[in-house]
Amino acid sequence: MTISRRPPWLQKKVSPALHLEMERLLEGLNLNTVCREAHCPNISECYACKRATFLILGTSCTRLCSFCNVAKKRPLPPDPGEPARVARAVEILGLAHVVITSPTRDDLADGGAALYGATVREIRSASPSTGIELLVPDFLGRRESLETVVASGPDIIGHNVETVPRLYAIRAGADYRRSLQVLGMVGELDPDMATKSGIMLGMGEREEEVRDVLEDLRSVGCRYLSIGQYLAPSRAHYPVQEYVPPETFDRYRELALSLGFLHVESGPYVRSSYLAERYGQ
Repeated sequence: MTISRRPPWLQKKVSPALHLEMERLLEGLNLNTVCREAHCPNISECYACKRATFLILGTSCTRLCSFCNVAKKRPLPPDPGEPARVARAVEILGLAHVVITSPTRDDLADGGAALYGATVREIRSASPSTGIELLVPDFLGRRESLETVVASGPDIIGHNVETVPRLYAIRAGADYRRSLQVLGMVGELDPDMATKSGIMLGMGEREEEVRDVLEDLRSVGCRYLSIGQYLAPSRAHYPVQEYVPPETFDRYRELALSLGFLHVESGPYVRSSYLAERYGQ
């Protein structure tokens, strides 16, 4: 089933005129953002406020998730100068909180963990007061990669489970249990490290399945949660099965809080890095 017409609560407009200052900065520093690569509907709001989620390790992903707009092609080698350029952008923008993410890089022995660590260290050096959140891939479950990331000392490590286990065919190459293990492993490596995950609604999930996912996330110590509406980037992507009304997002937020999550953002336009500065306050 494909639903084409969006309801009244999903009418946010993208205004490229608001992007110019941020685009100039990104171009000058040769940096990428997931805001642009994933066609995030919040891009105009965030860029206008001088916020961005930086995409390190290139713009090409080695997996074939059918919901994501990040390019699926042979990636380039990591750029060792990228961490310093990200740190420079954080400093110029005066960010109180920054989110760093990447495509999945299964072609790299460490999945890109070393570059994540280098990016954290560069930001700490350039802007010591900035809160640093990493939204990482699963690193194929490699403990040594997670050790590298945790040891770099970010404030939050996130890894999204995205959807319910029954629908994991849309996450080609991913494994639900492995994603839970990644979050649990972070807690084992550093019990004080805050962990975060995110799910999308409107993909065909059932309410009892969502509850099960929330309980699974709490069972591995996940503290923070984002819940948003899935919006297909194009007709070639996995089709939206339902536009979930705002009151359902409110209900899931209350459910998640009752299960013990410390902070939950839940709404149609919520994304894992949207309003990220609110978590942990």
